[in-house]
Amino acid sequence: MQEKADVLIIGSGIAGLSYALKVAETGKVYIVTKSNEDESNTKYAQGGIAAVWHESDSIEKHIEDTLIAGANLCDPETVRIVVTEGTERVKELIELGTNFDKTQQGTYDLAKEGGHSAHRILHHKDITGYEIERALISQVSKHKNITVLDHHYAIDIITQHHLGQVVTSHTEDIKCFGAYILNTKTQKIDTVLAKVTLMATGGIGHVYATTTNPTIATGDGIAMVYRAKGRVRDMEFVQFHPTSLYNPGEHPSFLITEAIRGFGAVLKTTDGKEFMQKYDERLSLAPRDIVARAIDNELKMRGEDFVYLDCRHIERKAFIEHFPNIYNKCMSLGIDPFVKMIPVVPAMHYLCGGILVDKQARSSIGNLFAVGECACTGLHGANRLASNSLLEAVVFAHRAAETTKIILPDIGFEEKVPNWNAEGTEHAEEMVLITQSQREVQQIMSNYVGIVRSELRLKRAFDRLEIIYKENEALYDETTVTQKVGELRNLICIGYLIIKHAIRRKESVGLHYMVNYNK
Repeated sequence: MQEKADVLIIGSGIAGLSYALKVAETGKVYIVTKSNEDESNTKYAQGGIAAVWHESDSIEKHIEDTLIAGANLCDPETVRIVVTEGTERVKELIELGTNFDKTQQGTYDLAKEGGHSAHRILHHKDITGYEIERALISQVSKHKNITVLDHHYAIDIITQHHLGQVVTSHTEDIKCFGAYILNTKTQKIDTVLAKVTLMATGGIGHVYATTTNPTIATGDGIAMVYRAKGRVRDMEFVQFHPTSLYNPGEHPSFLITEAIRGFGAVLKTTDGKEFMQKYDERLSLAPRDIVARAIDNELKMRGEDFVYLDCRHIERKAFIEHFPNIYNKCMSLGIDPFVKMIPVVPAMHYLCGGILVDKQARSSIGNLFAVGECACTGLHGANRLASNSLLEAVVFAHRAAETTKIILPDIGFEEKVPNWNAEGTEHAEEMVLITQSQREVQQIMSNYVGIVRSELRLKRAFDRLEIIYKENEALYDETTVTQKVGELRNLICIGYLIIKHAIRRKESVGLHYMVNYNK
């Protein structure tokens, strides 16, 4: 079946939803999301959204903090754009109904997180992303021009390749005409034609065994764009959150926001000794890459599975008020944070690279924009500063929307797109092959391409992944396409890109940390 929308949005996090609200007046908008409309990385963002808000802060300070965290590999122009325009975009979120916490005096309760030189994090308790998502979905659901297709999975974007034209990686004028979308309830694959497509598919967390990302974060958008010969950049910069709750068997890992360290919590070894003084003068409030490497090093040296986060000295009432979600989670596991220390371990959290875009969020493929975690704008450089991601998403969603409104009247639909070729037969053993391969990919990535890497580990990861890639491509060609088959295909592609970019980066910088590099 063929359908048409002026704008097709793949993904329903803060990037996709805020863009949708801004382009909806220009025509028919489809939002495709493979789970429920509110399931996204946005929903799990605890800490908050960074913005220059108080006279004690400044644009220049926020810019400097971002550049330092990014190991000076950020694009300075992008950093200035996001920080300068960010405050206005956050005000829009408030106007749309987002409730950020206030003090008793009625001013916004601004938090401070690792790498920030000022209090500038607006938050809603410890579920900020959830609150933003709630406000945006409430607005989207009321808009007559926006249709949300939940439980729909994007398989591939449609380009000239699908029209039988040869597309090489050197072709500068590849265009996107929409996407092939699988309805996961009926298992039918529809052709959705669009004048403009926005990729807002979020993260890649499940390429690793331990991640704070929801299970939908399988790198679909980046893999789709890479397969369509689009440009992808900085995939080696994978951010591990230093403190996810150590609770073996729980997937995804429960995040313990670093706002708790901003609140006074201290990292300690299992024998109760502080250790961050050995690694950085900022102690437990050093940027994430430094803290994650420090924990990783302590675990390897001591042969232990976790370190502790000590909150016992923090005032109970204030802690529960600020972090009710975390408090309740700990208590449900028998950990009273005022009696016992919280066991934590690093977990894959955020990808700083992704689909290369310009200052208007345009990808290298015509009529295809990318916003949010799946995009690489140059803001984060080699390491993302805490709470800059939601800010980047709203700033670039706005810029993409403004450009979309200008170009949309001059774009038509591509009428010659064929429907999906649904050949292939179901295999009875298909699911065991997929689940086993996915576990293997996650183990390879976690063991060899994690917080600390070496040339030998990367080579081994590449060789192991190549075998799984060949097996899965054969499976993909033979079987009827399902969401699970597609996600595994995308995870393998993401793993390949991270390894390839990591091998190419011949220095330790930011989140890419190499040992025993032979010059």
